[in-house]
Amino acid sequence: MASTSDYHLQPATNWSTEPPPLVGYLSRKTLPIKRNDAEPLTREDVQFDLLGHIFNDKHKVFTPQAPSEDPKVHFCDLYVNALYMSHKCSKVLKDKMAETPAFAVELAKISLLTNVGRINTTMAFFPEMKTALRTYHPVPSLQKTDGNAQDAPRIKNCLKAALLPSELKNMPPSTPEEILQKSRARELPSTSVVNLIFVLANHAGPLASTHFDPPLNFLDLFLPINIASADRARAFLWLVFHYLEGPDQPNPYDDDYSRQNPGKVPWLRRLTEAEMAQENIDSPDEIEWGKSMSAQRNLFLQRLVHSIEKEKKVKAAASASKLTEPTSGRSRPSRSQQEGTRDKPYIHYLPPDRAPQITRSVSEDHRVNYSSSRGPHRSMLQHAWQVVTSTDPLADSDEELQDEHVRLDYSRRVDVIARLRGRPPSPLPDLLPPASSTSSYPPPSSISDTREHRWRTVESWK
Repeated sequence: MASTSDYHLQPATNWSTEPPPLVGYLSRKTLPIKRNDAEPLTREDVQFDLLGHIFNDKHKVFTPQAPSEDPKVHFCDLYVNALYMSHKCSKVLKDKMAETPAFAVELAKISLLTNVGRINTTMAFFPEMKTALRTYHPVPSLQKTDGNAQDAPRIKNCLKAALLPSELKNMPPSTPEEILQKSRARELPSTSVVNLIFVLANHAGPLASTHFDPPLNFLDLFLPINIASADRARAFLWLVFHYLEGPDQPNPYDDDYSRQNPGKVPWLRRLTEAEMAQENIDSPDEIEWGKSMSAQRNLFLQRLVHSIEKEKKVKAAASASKLTEPTSGRSRPSRSQQEGTRDKPYIHYLPPDRAPQITRSVSEDHRVNYSSSRGPHRSMLQHAWQVVTSTDPLADSDEELQDEHVRLDYSRRVDVIARLRGRPPSPLPDLLPPASSTSSYPPPSSISDTREHRWRTVESWK
């Protein structure tokens, strides 16, 4: 890290006289980068110089949050290891990070922008992305290796899972006060660096007056504003050390301004328009690569739309051919055919003392010669088991009496009921009304106790 003089600090006498610029983070809706699909993200969009100063810092002052031989590490190792140790980081991604350290640093820079909300979850960084919920954006300055930067939702899932082992079982600190309390108690590391940045971004408003001069706050450090990239990087690293290592520890990123104003970040030097134009300049190769990736994306979308339209036409033609073809196979019977089967009479049981006089011709039509039925007769227990195992209780029962075994079982049950009728503990038979000349029922004495008298033909409802 450069010395204090390298940051071009203003004299102390000018700190209070210089008017603050009209910059600042207005709302969370203005924070994310807004670009159309296939439009490259320039160095100014991602604040490439700011990220370079942050990840190129060589101060080994942070307590490692992963197994390390060094007692202290610099910010780049701290952040990359936090991503690598996340349990949502896939094995393929871990292998690529270990194989190509440059890709790991590029991924860490994109992840930091996602960490603070500068890149939202609607962005993807590979041109073959098909979903309409996200937009593709090449990032020429941060995609110089052949690794797959994936998309923002996967990166954010990886960030949310980048916690300390102790935070996987318990809730991690969610406020700046909780983090400071742990760091003051020397519970180091007080939290993961990823969770710290989430907390600082979520509490940017309340912390603005604590660490910044109006109208700046933490999120302004990542916006394209007229403040030197090196000074913004130093202020960011100062905040990370302040919360992770403790406010009572000597901060290696202090300058004269922060020492004279405890709790304030180092001085943020303002730039002129000419000085701002000298930062975050895209190289010709990056511009050309961005254009080629945009053209590749547009070609992919054209092919995708063409294939979708072709598939729709094929489906439409197939559905039209099905409508013109005659129906084959067995057709479902019409309603008139179904109603015709209902016109057939079915057998209904009436008790002997209620059964009307039935003529011989009707009873003979429905008499079944059980002795001539095929197959051995079942006992009542065997038939009950057969009914339980082979009958659907939800099926229509109109056709049950066509089974000879069912008829035989019903006949046996009727005989049993007839023998038990009138014997205790059976209930007494219902009293019939006195016979009259208009009654259509004959007296009970005229009804014989034969099986034919216990069945009655009833016409079905139409």
